[in-house]
Amino acid sequence: MDTMTTRLSRSSLLQKAAAVVTLTFLLVGILGFVPGVTTDYDDMTFAGHHSGAQLLGLFGVSVLHNLVHLAFGVAGLALARSFGGARAFLVGGGVVYLVLTVYGFLVDRHDDANFVPLDQADNWLHLVLGVGMVGLGLALGRSMAERNRPLPG
Repeated sequence: MDTMTTRLSRSSLLQKAAAVVTLTFLLVGILGFVPGVTTDYDDMTFAGHHSGAQLLGLFGVSVLHNLVHLAFGVAGLALARSFGGARAFLVGGGVVYLVLTVYGFLVDRHDDANFVPLDQADNWLHLVLGVGMVGLGLALGRSMAERNRPLPG
């Protein structure tokens, strides 16, 4: 059995969930740079609402947006190695995405403040992602002592 398989078999369910989220971020970050998967690739800008590129023809992306996904993936790789890190990644990252959701709904799509760029599809996806990450982190992230404590009665 290789080291990665051994490590995964010893990982908690929380760490496995964090690893799946991490791999998703890395995949989305990479696919954002793939012409064809990202439509109007030639219209991609580094940042800002002028970027015309769309991942899967639906989600507005820019170089910065793709780099943020990759950065979350790298952070997840580092943090998912431990129970506490995986919990921090899911809950903390989920909160960041919920804040980004609020920001996305408040800023106009064509406003200079829309530097990521964010559109309605991104906003709804970020909402689902944020709620899902926080939910996973809280549901699966109870401390080891709390999980091993006997039930009253």
